[in-house]
Amino acid sequence: MDKIVALCKRRGFIFQNSEIYGGQNGFWDYGPLGTELKRNVRDVWYRDMVSAHNELLQPAGAPSTFQMVGLESSIIMHPQVWKCSGHYDLFHDMMVDCHACKGRFRQDHIPSTPCPQKPSKCVGEHTGCRLTEPREFNLMMKTIIGALGTDDDAAFLRPETAQGIFVNFKNVVDSSRVKLPFGICQVGKSFRNEITPRNFTFRSREFEQMEIEFFCHPSQSREWYTYWRDRRYNWYLNLGITRERLILRDHHQDELAHYSVGTADIEYAFPFLDAGEYGELEGIAHRGDFDLRSHMEGKLAKNAAGQLELERTADGQPKHRGSGKDLSYFDDQTRERFTPHVIEPSAGADRGTLAFICEAYHEDQQPDENGAMQERVVMRFHPRLAPVKVAVFPLIKKDGMPEKAMEIYGELKAAGLSVQYDQQAAIGRRYRRQDEIGTPYCLTIDGDTAKDGCVTIRDRDTLQQERIPVSKVVDEIQTRLKG
Repeated sequence: MDKIVALCKRRGFIFQNSEIYGGQNGFWDYGPLGTELKRNVRDVWYRDMVSAHNELLQPAGAPSTFQMVGLESSIIMHPQVWKCSGHYDLFHDMMVDCHACKGRFRQDHIPSTPCPQKPSKCVGEHTGCRLTEPREFNLMMKTIIGALGTDDDAAFLRPETAQGIFVNFKNVVDSSRVKLPFGICQVGKSFRNEITPRNFTFRSREFEQMEIEFFCHPSQSREWYTYWRDRRYNWYLNLGITRERLILRDHHQDELAHYSVGTADIEYAFPFLDAGEYGELEGIAHRGDFDLRSHMEGKLAKNAAGQLELERTADGQPKHRGSGKDLSYFDDQTRERFTPHVIEPSAGADRGTLAFICEAYHEDQQPDENGAMQERVVMRFHPRLAPVKVAVFPLIKKDGMPEKAMEIYGELKAAGLSVQYDQQAAIGRRYRRQDEIGTPYCLTIDGDTAKDGCVTIRDRDTLQQERIPVSKVVDEIQTRLKG
């Protein structure tokens, strides 16, 4: 993992936020290559889930055809949203402090070794240290709206993007002519005031989510839950995550969130975890009708029978009132009115990007220009995700090669491809630079190009080289990227 973190900084994937001032724990900045990589993750997700979805065809495993639309909601929402959703009362971790090292920990993250930040002051085995009693720590970040700054002006940065979809459910139905079943998709920033951010970008305070809220008839919700659970698992496999490092884990009953009927996590064996341990990439939750009902009626809670009912104060009043708006759905074909059930595949863009980085990292031995074996670091990104799709090299800086290389570079850029041009250093060294950032294809313009009208294309993973006509370069690269 240390090698991966070092490569991320050296090559411009990920930087520590505010590093020149000592850094800000739990916040990260994406460099030029990281920006392209994460944008590709988002774009591939949105294309696969929304823009390339054909609502006229029934996908394999789906109970029926369905529609998918997009949404972009605000980061700051009405405070009552978070009271009805349960975040205001329930979105917290249990926190403890250590009297010896003054460290602050989540109760379930207490280390068994001396505090790594202050080992000289901490005796280790925290089970033996003098810890404070666990206390609740709300994870939502507060902010102020308006000039006065009173308690009435308090608001929260959203801890998830889902609620923006739920409160816009009726707006989408009325404006878009969508029919159940359908999904509303959103990519956006969320914020959680984590007690102990850790493991690079895996657990941070600012992060990006890629969420789907899929609305369906209650009688079909179990089938749709299975469909989305399987489809989202396969999405990672199709983008290069190996099956040996990816699991689909169903939650036990005592793990389920207050709203959940059933949840499965897609988890990845990150290299910073112990052998046999996995970290969550995405959760697929069967939320029932909890969210829409909560925003209609008020905050709901499960009773002793496991059924949802309005949560009330000691004097019998609703604890947090809903909007009072009708968020039910009317089926004009069956003439039935009901509150839809919701299936929620919620993926982390940052965690997904980190998993693709970890999966891509490889080391091998390859011969240099003189035939001597040399260690090579190569990032084997899936071509759809690679931050740079193709690099263009003139073999030498004369005999018209740079001019032809720049012409080809311009054609590739005009086709919308992410391209790098490099004419510095020996060709082998240039190849290795591109291997280390994950560029799948390199094009070399040499002395024969002017004679035969061809260039050499090199494959990052197989190292095979072949000649292709200059006139077909753009089509060839686009074809290979699609494959």
